[in-house]
Amino acid sequence: MSGHSKWHNIQAKKGKADAARGKIFTKLGRELLIAVKQGGADPAGNSKLKDVIAKCKAANMPNDTINNAIKRAAGAGNNENYEEIVYEGYGPNGVAIIVEASTDNKNRTAADVRHAFDKSGGNLGTTGCVSYMFNKKGVIVVEKENCKMDEDELMMLALEAGAEDFQSLDEVYEITTEPADFSGVREKLEEAGLEFLEASVQMVPTTTVSLDEKGVEKMQRLLDRLDDLDDVSNVYHNWEE
Repeated sequence: MSGHSKWHNIQAKKGKADAARGKIFTKLGRELLIAVKQGGADPAGNSKLKDVIAKCKAANMPNDTINNAIKRAAGAGNNENYEEIVYEGYGPNGVAIIVEASTDNKNRTAADVRHAFDKSGGNLGTTGCVSYMFNKKGVIVVEKENCKMDEDELMMLALEAGAEDFQSLDEVYEITTEPADFSGVREKLEEAGLEFLEASVQMVPTTTVSLDEKGVEKMQRLLDRLDDLDDVSNVYHNWEE
């Protein structure tokens, strides 16, 4: 991820997150539902649920909202069924894009995702067409402004807990783990009282693509269209922002 500027201008990111909070919470609620359906409502015995809860907290979802969503998902009368689907495709100038969705209607979601690509000058591809350009990694982001530890102390804590890499970027510290080590590292940092700007297992690009001004406009339009789709939970790309 070296060279990425995805954490540049945290305040702008926060403002955008605040504006879209209702939509973010709806999507996270669906991830909680899927995790509960797959492994039960007790985070102690359901590592996927534990990870989704951490993601919810990083998005500032209130504990009551999280707990209510888990209770609803575990309720006997809840017959909502969503499945997780991954789409792969290309944006302008061959930017690789991975879209993760959760849906109760695969045909609707596929049509919506394809439409977003087509309207923005992109192309929806076949399974495997771009995923080889990404590695699955746990990513934990801590905002420097809100971190009570100094850099060396945080780095030692993260590495001793099993982190793979630690980077100090402009406004944040970024901690990377293998997916299997993500929960353990995150819990050690939580126990130390740290709060996260982001905490999730993600698809991290191994190479990046730069865009000219026109390409940036097209790419941003595509990302906005995908983000507007209720069924889309995560979008990963290798655009050097």
